[in-house]
Amino acid sequence: MQEIIRQLDEKRARAREGGGQKRTERQHAKGKLTARERIQLLVDEDSFEEWDMFVEHRCHDFGMDQQRIPGDGVVTGHGTINGRLVFVFSQDFTVFGGALSEAHADKIVKVMDKAMEVGAPVIGLNDSGGARIQEGVESLAGYAKVFERNVDASGVVPQLSLIMGPCAGGAVYSPAMTDFIFMVKDSSYMFVTGPEVVKTVTHEEVTAEELGGAISHTSRSGVADLAFDNDVEALQLTRRFFDFLPESNLQDPPVRPTPDDPNREEPSLDTLVPASPNKPYDMKELIEKVVDEKDFFEIQPDFAKNIIVGLARMEGRTVGIVANQPMVLAGCLDIDSSRKAARFVRFCDCFNIPLVTFVDVPGFLPGTTQEYGGIIKHGAKLLYAFTEATVPKVTVITRKAYGGAYDVMSSKHLRGDVNYAWPSAEIAVMGPKGAAEIIFREDAKDPDKLEQRAEEYRTKFANPFVAASRGFLDDVIMPHGTRRRLCKSLAMLRNKQQQTPWKKHSNIPL
Repeated sequence: MQEIIRQLDEKRARAREGGGQKRTERQHAKGKLTARERIQLLVDEDSFEEWDMFVEHRCHDFGMDQQRIPGDGVVTGHGTINGRLVFVFSQDFTVFGGALSEAHADKIVKVMDKAMEVGAPVIGLNDSGGARIQEGVESLAGYAKVFERNVDASGVVPQLSLIMGPCAGGAVYSPAMTDFIFMVKDSSYMFVTGPEVVKTVTHEEVTAEELGGAISHTSRSGVADLAFDNDVEALQLTRRFFDFLPESNLQDPPVRPTPDDPNREEPSLDTLVPASPNKPYDMKELIEKVVDEKDFFEIQPDFAKNIIVGLARMEGRTVGIVANQPMVLAGCLDIDSSRKAARFVRFCDCFNIPLVTFVDVPGFLPGTTQEYGGIIKHGAKLLYAFTEATVPKVTVITRKAYGGAYDVMSSKHLRGDVNYAWPSAEIAVMGPKGAAEIIFREDAKDPDKLEQRAEEYRTKFANPFVAASRGFLDDVIMPHGTRRRLCKSLAMLRNKQQQTPWKKHSNIPL
């Protein structure tokens, strides 16, 4: 018995040291933590239960039979974050560069399968050089197994990917199918083909950071949701983000007690919207003043800034926020903002998170770039997502709501449950000047007459009462009472049930 215990201790020690002291020091020199250090920071102290510590690869080719390290380059198991169950896998770059083998993939698949069975989120800490070349097609099959689980788990349990090192080639498609991707600046990157291949094929000179770094993917491509300065910040804020999420699609998000009075009024909101219809204001100010304790976790803050999405709480319960941002492109919807918001709306609907929408949208962004880029189909994604969502939906129109964009932004016509407007709301097919030029063509050449006609249109529609008279708005509310009205509406909708026609699945306009 003593001999078995000695062997057990030796194997555990061998697994825990990963690729050895030198490789660990090399990892630290790059400003990166090891796989086990990352897990220690992510989960609650002493909560992590490791699985498959002794698993080794099964490859005998190219001298691999002489290189076997327990764990095979990935640490897997389960723990808790603030007392709530989570499954984790953390790739170890010190072992074969974190390259994925068949055994490595089987370890990841095991925790993903169990996460779906028990209903708990999965967080993947990615730091890998890609597929294990020595294994050939077996490593590719391993990736496919992981991809299959990503698809099966989608909409069942939340999936988060933290890219904390290289993630290239086929490896990128597993994070791409998860709900959120967080990256670390200057030490992580994602791309399908690397700089060398790009140079060979297209003759473009580009660095790994420019091609697939955290800044590129959070500000240009929209592939990633957030970029953090270092591993520690990424893991700490992941813990905070995790607190907003439910364990699975069968549970509601957690309730966090708050001292913030649901009836709290904000007099400053009465002067938030400028008198001039063309003057911008910061929609984030409204969001922070109505949610609990000004605690708003914004997603994709550097991509498609003309729309804001993120998670907050109202009366201690998680809500998803979608809001036009008048500070950027006047709050117009375009291709990127439509994709960004549609993806977020669908996530919230998957996981029983009510949606609060703040509207100030003059329309869709015009131009050949948008039309050739497919704004028709991309805009339809957001329309589709809001219509499809069966969670509680509460909408507040603060100022402009023009044209098809009014419909798209969770209007009453797209099954909005409660729709409010501030007295400053303008709901019409288009702005007064454009409308006057079309309706009163004969007066278009006379600036004075045109302005008079525009004023007629403005008088009729530069207020919310026409829409309210048709029941398209449930009430016109004072800005300072917005928080109270939102909290009451969300409380009323807490047990909402909405049935939709049976279908195998929908065909969203991709």
